[in-house]
Amino acid sequence: MDLISNLGLGFATAASPENLFFCLIGVILGTLIGVLPGIGATATIAMLLPITFQLEPVSSLIMLAGIYYGAQYGGSTTAILINMPGESSSAVTAIDGYQMARKGKAGTALAVAALGSFFAGSVATLLVALFAPPLTVVALKFGAAEYFSLMMLGLVSAIALAHGSILKALAMVVLGLLLGLVGDDLYTGTPRFTFGMPEFAGGLNFVALAVGVFGIAEILRNLEGEQDRTVLGTRLAGLFPSRADLKRMVAPMFRGTAIGSVLGILPGGGAVLASFASYTVEKRISKTPEEFGHGAIEGVAGPESANNAGAQTSFIPLLTLGIPANPVMALMIGAMIIQGIVPGPNVASEQPELFWGIIASMWIGNLMLVVLNLPLIGLWVKLLKVPYHILFPIIMAMCSIGVYSVNSNVYDLFTVAFFGLLGYGLIKLRCEPAPLLLGFVLGPMLEENLRRAMILGRGDPTVFVTRPISLLLLLLMVAVLVVVTLPSIRKKRDEVFTEAE
Repeated sequence: MDLISNLGLGFATAASPENLFFCLIGVILGTLIGVLPGIGATATIAMLLPITFQLEPVSSLIMLAGIYYGAQYGGSTTAILINMPGESSSAVTAIDGYQMARKGKAGTALAVAALGSFFAGSVATLLVALFAPPLTVVALKFGAAEYFSLMMLGLVSAIALAHGSILKALAMVVLGLLLGLVGDDLYTGTPRFTFGMPEFAGGLNFVALAVGVFGIAEILRNLEGEQDRTVLGTRLAGLFPSRADLKRMVAPMFRGTAIGSVLGILPGGGAVLASFASYTVEKRISKTPEEFGHGAIEGVAGPESANNAGAQTSFIPLLTLGIPANPVMALMIGAMIIQGIVPGPNVASEQPELFWGIIASMWIGNLMLVVLNLPLIGLWVKLLKVPYHILFPIIMAMCSIGVYSVNSNVYDLFTVAFFGLLGYGLIKLRCEPAPLLLGFVLGPMLEENLRRAMILGRGDPTVFVTRPISLLLLLLMVAVLVVVTLPSIRKKRDEVFTEAE
């Protein structure tokens, strides 16, 4: 009964005219961003963080959540029509989706992707509603030692699941942790890494760093050269799958949803991993594996269900523990902090309208997406023809205005420029910036819980291994380190991320 009453509260909150409007704006903007290759949900949410400062907390977070899962929908459109995934999690969809489009089945492929996404999103939202409250109760029993160990596990998992070299991912996490230390010491007030500059006393501006590393850097990368975007299926027909197609897609949808729901919780990019895992499973159990890569419906339905389920369940650690599972969730934490909300298990009890409103809005947003996306495919196709050299300067100007509007401080614009160039340099060095952002967000929380645990333990470091939950989390961290260094696992990991690129 508590679940039903809480969902009733959530739907009452999400269904208010204001929140419905921002949910609609979020999913449309998310689809648009997913359709346009090279921008991505992370960069978009980073750019829009300044705007959320002017909105109500519930409305702003509902809109940002809509952008995230809306981008998963939009990413499949470009993957199918131009063989260029708008989101990395849609990379697998391009393998068979584009081949279906070449055979004149672009409409069917888009419909399969949309239906699979809606089903997975709905099931995953229900799982969030079922599992988030009990996990919140468990999280309330966590002390400083448990939170420290949990964050260490999260950072190590992010390193293991990051694209490219593990050493580069480790370097990015360390750099993020160091950037998070800039500013006055939390306990003593002693300046750290400020270089005598008063602008650094309060720490680095989260919004400026995020917009620079993800927004400006991506724009610079995409302006290097125009990509050939030949669109297949400008006139789409057969937007509803046949009975035979529906029969083939049902089982992959269920399997993809199950895989994505589990892997989406993992730090560092579970939705991407889920889509590849789903494709691998479908190909292995198929009676006709030779069809994969040549337009198999299972190769679209499974991965699309997996990446959308993963996108939804990544909210579980955010809403229950205040721990980000991926860069977008790190930005969501930033948005909550901007609104004066302390992320963590207390959100459910202190602000139930926010907690349950976000969960209910996910289902409403998924319904909006499946209703709107198919009729608007013609519009998305036209937008694919907009030249980058026209689109991106406009976005860059909006980024600068948005960052300046937060504090009305010109210094923030220099910060954005610096981190934009840094992010671009990292891209050229093939260093993924996502672990950097996770390190930056978790760094201050990691330090605070480390020092609190040591104070409560009277300086005894064994406090981290004498508490059962903390010990279990540390053992899991060691297990992840051992597994990821095994030659067979490392080889498979490299193969997966090479395919993703």
